Amino acid sequence: MKLKDMKVKNYLFQAIDWTVLDTILKKDTTKDIWDAMKKKFEGNARVKRSHLQAFHREFETLEMRFGEGATKYFSRVMIVANKMRIYGEDMQDVKVVEKILRSLIENFNYIVCSIEKSKDIDALIVDELQSSLIVHE
Repeated sequence: MKLKDMKVKNYLFQAIDWTVLDTILKKDTTKDIWDAMKKKFEGNARVKRSHLQAFHREFETLEMRFGEGATKYFSRVMIVANKMRIYGEDMQDVKVVEKILRSLIENFNYIVCSIEKSKDIDALIVDELQSSLIVHE
């Protein structure tokens, strides 16, 4: 067991940044190291809530920039949405689809109207919306 513990410690030490490594070198077991890292980077409920609020703000203020392609904009939206999911937010595809449709630049207005009339927004998935916008782009 001690050999396994030392192997796992070795893997952790290889993966951890040197600045963080200095703070956990005095930990004896792999479990102690893991718990310290978890506490340091995951945080408590207040920290999680604070991060989630920041991501909510970022998600709500996201808008497509003039000259930005649909793929790049989708990437920016999905990065924020996935960060929110990591912190425990129940981020349904319909919420992301609605956000994207309402925050596109004016060049996409006719496409948005067409999509809203021809497809059920509640059943539309993000990948399908992205492909539709790329085709129209």
